[in-house]
Amino acid sequence: MQISTDCWKAARDEDSAGKEEWLAARRAEEQQAATEWAERFDMPPLEGPEKALAWGERSRHQLVTTAYSALVTEGSWDKADWAALEDTIRTVTRVGWWIDQRDAEGTDLPELLDAATSDDIGTENPFR
Repeated sequence: MQISTDCWKAARDEDSAGKEEWLAARRAEEQQAATEWAERFDMPPLEGPEKALAWGERSRHQLVTTAYSALVTEGSWDKADWAALEDTIRTVTRVGWWIDQRDAEGTDLPELLDAATSDDIGTENPFR
């Protein structure tokens, strides 16, 4: 059975709208989780273009939680090791840095943070 071009276009547009709604809902869930995580662990706000802040917050949340899982939960790090890294995490507030690292492995986070430049580090005192 062959469907008409009009029927095919209507079905395609419906699928596209459903996918966009799903993506928007997924992104909202991820954003809420990132916001709650940042508040819970006293992460400073990121600095950069307004339109990139949400993406950067989600990227930071995903990378840091992946790193915690790899280094502490599944790895050999103890809470003191993680606390020291967490202090360093708080110093990197440039939104673009977190977006650039979004595809990095969690185990690479310590090395990536060591390579962060003064342009990536915020001016506020991260040790509140």
